Amino acid sequence: MISISRNVIAIASGKGGVGKSTVAANLAVSLVRLGKSVALVDLDIYGFSIPKMFSITSRPRTVNGKIIPVEAEGVKIMSMGFLVKGNEPIVWRGPMLGKMIEHFTKDVIWGELDYMILDLPPGTGDIALDMHHHLPEIKEIIVTTPHPTAAHVAERAGVMAQKANHDILGIVENMCYFTPPESNEKFYIFGNGGGVKLASLLDTDVIAQLPIEPLVENDTVAIYREGCISYQKYMEFAQRVDVLLKK
Repeated sequence: MISISRNVIAIASGKGGVGKSTVAANLAVSLVRLGKSVALVDLDIYGFSIPKMFSITSRPRTVNGKIIPVEAEGVKIMSMGFLVKGNEPIVWRGPMLGKMIEHFTKDVIWGELDYMILDLPPGTGDIALDMHHHLPEIKEIIVTTPHPTAAHVAERAGVMAQKANHDILGIVENMCYFTPPESNEKFYIFGNGGGVKLASLLDTDVIAQLPIEPLVENDTVAIYREGCISYQKYMEFAQRVDVLLKK
C-alpha cells in the first residue's frame, strides 16, 4: 500500500480514443493552477502518451536508488515513456505490468502531495486489476464521449470500479460539443446524452462536460491555456474535484 496522498484519483475509460490522457493531463495542471501539489502517473504502459503531451525530453534522475520524477507545468510526472529508447514498443506480459505500478508508487520520491492522478490504460485488463489490488482506496473518474457506444463500453470500467469498492467521483463527458469561433452555438458531433445515461447507470453524476477545441496554435504541449473555453471548463472541473474530495 502507499500513503503518498490521501487523494489518489484514477482516470479510467472503457475504450481508447475518448481523450482519457488529455483529461488526466489537463486535470493535473488545473489542480496545480489551484495551488495544489500534484503528481501524474502514466500507467498506460503500452500506450504511454503523457511525455509527448507535455513535450518532455528529459529523463528522471535517481538518488540512492530512488527516482526523482520529471516536472512539467508544475506537475510531477512518471511514465514508462521515460524508461524506453525513442518510441520503442513495450512487449510485456501481465506480471511485469503489476511490478510497474509498485515501481512508480514506491520507488519514486514524490514528496508531499495533495493529489496523485493515475492515467490508466483503457479497458479492464491487467493494469486495472493490479491497481485495484495495490491501491484499494483510490477514487475513480470515468471518461466517455457522448456517443452511446462509448458510454456503453465505459460502463464496464465503472462496474469494475464498483466491484473493487472504489468510489466513483463522477463521469467526464469529453468531446461533448463543438462551438465555432465567434459563436455561441453548440454542435453535438458525437451525439448527446451518453454521459448522463452512464452516470445514471453507475449511480453517480456528470462532473464535467468538456468541448472539442483546438489547442493554442504553435503550442508544443497538449495543455489548454487561458483564453480557451476548455481552460475555464477544466478549472471548473478541478474545483469540483477538489470540493468532492474535501467532503
